Amino acid sequence: MRAALWLIGLFSIAVAAALFAGSNQGSVTLYWPPYRIDLSLNMVAVLLLLSFLLLYGALRGISVMFELPQQARRWRVQQKERAMHGAALDAVTQLQAGRFVRARKAALSALAQEKALHEAGEDMPYGLQLRVLSHVLAAESSHALQDHSQRDQHWEQAMQEAASADAKRLPELREGTQLLAAQWALDDHNAHAALDHLAQLPQGAARRTLALRLKLKAARQLQQALTALDTARLLAKHRAFSAAAAQSIIKGLAMELINDAHDPDQLQQAWRSLDNNERSMPEIGIHAARRLRQLGGSPAQMRDWLLPAWERFTAGSKGLPSLQTERLVRVLEDSLEELDADWLARIEAAQRQRPHDEYLQYLAGCACLERQLWGKAQQWLQQAAPSLHDPLLRNRAWQHLAHLAEARGDDTAAAQAWKQAALAGAGV
Repeated sequence: MRAALWLIGLFSIAVAAALFAGSNQGSVTLYWPPYRIDLSLNMVAVLLLLSFLLLYGALRGISVMFELPQQARRWRVQQKERAMHGAALDAVTQLQAGRFVRARKAALSALAQEKALHEAGEDMPYGLQLRVLSHVLAAESSHALQDHSQRDQHWEQAMQEAASADAKRLPELREGTQLLAAQWALDDHNAHAALDHLAQLPQGAARRTLALRLKLKAARQLQQALTALDTARLLAKHRAFSAAAAQSIIKGLAMELINDAHDPDQLQQAWRSLDNNERSMPEIGIHAARRLRQLGGSPAQMRDWLLPAWERFTAGSKGLPSLQTERLVRVLEDSLEELDADWLARIEAAQRQRPHDEYLQYLAGCACLERQLWGKAQQWLQQAAPSLHDPLLRNRAWQHLAHLAEARGDDTAAAQAWKQAALAGAGV
């Protein structure tokens, strides 16, 4: 459609020109004494148009001729810029390919070419980013080559460039350089230096996923369980891990925090530092109760910490895995001293709901032993002992039965129970 309109326009112009020229009888007379020159008006119009075109072409030619040195200069600068960009890209490529010597050489080449352009008065708007990036690439290559002196030298130069007045509008340059320094410190197993670098980051940058990952690694290297746990919570909140991985990491750090306690007061403080979701994890509750037992803590406090795991165990068909169930029963048995009526009622109610559960039978027998209900204790333990899969629990059950038989003077039953206990103990 556009071509058709252009064609129509050209035909219109040709028709108008033909009509004007064909019916134009005017003339132009030029007097140049003693000469007289008569020209038609059409000829004068054509000569004027040709004169204009000739003058315009001459002026354009002169302008292009005077611009040749500037164009040549621009061409040379463009070639240098291309070489500089090519060197920077080559440094990145060689670094990714693991060719660290070539990567550092390419980064230094990019720096030299940028310096030559700067000295020639060609300041590029992205020159600052290129200088910082080239120094970082050279430092990263030197770090891979274990050349710490070169690495630190290029890192300091990158930080100087990133701290200049021109870099205020680009805070990412300084932040990225600091994060790299923290990573290098972790690679050198210098967690204190890594934390120092992370502490120099602005608050927003310090809460980024990469910074939090580095902080978590540094805290774990320094065995700072509480700091690592707080960092892992933030990472889980940012969805830096999958749900299963986040739960596993938090669980492990919580257990480390519990292990770091050396008396019941410290353990209480560690327990209070956990959030409700962490306290409700059966593994953490069981581990904390067992640690409290080792430190000579209160059995009542142990039972309080075991309550979420107990509720999960008695909840229904899902319950707890067998290994966790065995650990829960062991720790809960150790916490039965000064057993209160509430816990006795819990154990009896759970045993009535699941009368054939050997673990509940065993706990009911142990609870009756604590409350000096010898007959019920013997009944539950006799039912549980042959069915228990855990050798340690089976050994304990037969030992309890042996003590009960000795207490009532039944030497035959006691000897048989001790024999079974010995057989079970051989599998522990």
